[in-house]
Amino acid sequence: MFKLPLKIVMVLIILLIIIRFCCPRDEGVEMSLRLDTFNNESDSIELQRVEIHQDILVENYFQYVDSIVCKYDSLTNYPLTEHLLVRANSWIIDTLQHTDYYLMKARDSFVYNQKKMIALRKGAFINIPDSIAADQLLYAFQQTKIDINIPEFTLRIYEDSVQLYKFLVRVGRNEKKYLEMSGRIQDLKTKTGEGTIVRHVRNPRYVNPVNNHEYFVTRRDDQEVTKLPQIPFIETELNGVRHGQLIHPTTNPVTLGKAYSNGCIGTNEADAWILYYYAPIGTKIKIRYDLNVQNEKGEQIVLKDIYQ
Repeated sequence: MFKLPLKIVMVLIILLIIIRFCCPRDEGVEMSLRLDTFNNESDSIELQRVEIHQDILVENYFQYVDSIVCKYDSLTNYPLTEHLLVRANSWIIDTLQHTDYYLMKARDSFVYNQKKMIALRKGAFINIPDSIAADQLLYAFQQTKIDINIPEFTLRIYEDSVQLYKFLVRVGRNEKKYLEMSGRIQDLKTKTGEGTIVRHVRNPRYVNPVNNHEYFVTRRDDQEVTKLPQIPFIETELNGVRHGQLIHPTTNPVTLGKAYSNGCIGTNEADAWILYYYAPIGTKIKIRYDLNVQNEKGEQIVLKDIYQ
């Protein structure tokens, strides 16, 4: 039987020891970890900004935002939502506000179909909020309250006790009328109570409750006829009851500051976008009927009793 010389055996043993302890395998593991860390850091950098690669129209806006939420929700350590994403990118709200027909008209631009306007421009970036920013926004949502005083025709948005926004609105008429939509005589006065926002309608159907007919165009205050805009409607629940009472934009802001609607609260188009993104599902709301209020100077005044 062939035997290796002792010196060769010793050399082989030494080589095996060198191979075992000089870390080719360990270096491979360490390199893999370094690459994983680098890739994770790279993902983190990529996660923070999403580039918009083509113009997004209003009619495709919600689908596009939903696609971002769906893609990045699994990569964040908190539940990513549309409201979190947009509130972390307030420029989006500003852009949507400026699809308002009357704001565009003031810039000498006639808009027949708001849905064909650009909501998000190619080349812009949307930031994905980190966990700290998300926590701050979630806390802000919890502290937000919508306050509506019917005879004042005013909607306010509060965070804690700080008033963030104040909007002129229209409210329900002081009369009763048969509505084909409900099949009975309805009291058209806006209902009061405390509750929450329970539903958003992001692509609403416009239906005349009097005859239950759907309509697709509107005559504006300037007598121009346009397509109806795509702006979310908000449904409320007051004292545990859903009255079908919505907060939604009106295409005729001349009616703001009046008892004009069939019970819903109407805002202008620009304000409706702000309200939508400050009122996620579960937001607290109070609709009241207070005649004794303070004016802008802090003086006590008594409002007209529109519901007598």
